[in-house]
Amino acid sequence: MFLITLAFTACNEQGTENKELASVDVSVEKQSVISVMRSYKDGIQALITDGLTQLFSEDSKIYESGGSEGSFANYLDHHLGPELDYFKSFEFSDYTIDVEVDMPYAFTTETYIYTIEIKANEEKEIEARTIIKKGVATSILKKINGQWKIIKTHSSSRENKKH
Repeated sequence: MFLITLAFTACNEQGTENKELASVDVSVEKQSVISVMRSYKDGIQALITDGLTQLFSEDSKIYESGGSEGSFANYLDHHLGPELDYFKSFEFSDYTIDVEVDMPYAFTTETYIYTIEIKANEEKEIEARTIIKKGVATSILKKINGQWKIIKTHSSSRENKKH
């Protein structure tokens, strides 16, 4: 009797889960994920970090070009934030994004070319220069309390041979 009850309960829960998944509009979820990723990209292009932390889960993991940067808060405080202070501009071009939604997760792959203009800084002996690289980023997002949050992201880049 216990096994029959257990089997019925498992089937019933799976049926409820399938109904919930069936009621999800994947195209709407994809657009929401794209909006999160666009907000992150737009913040970086604007050289501002305000509001970026809310796009990530508290226990997020950031990986860049083979290195582990810790959580987004750590990455922002010790890498991205200070780095943006040296930039005159940061622009993405040839941007594409592919999104796959498998509730409650979403998986993204972004490809792009980024152009960074670095400001001259005589005190730190930094010359003005331009960096142009081809990049790719993969991210995992999770819908938490109704909001898509980036839980893991990995980005890497290499020289852009076109420029």
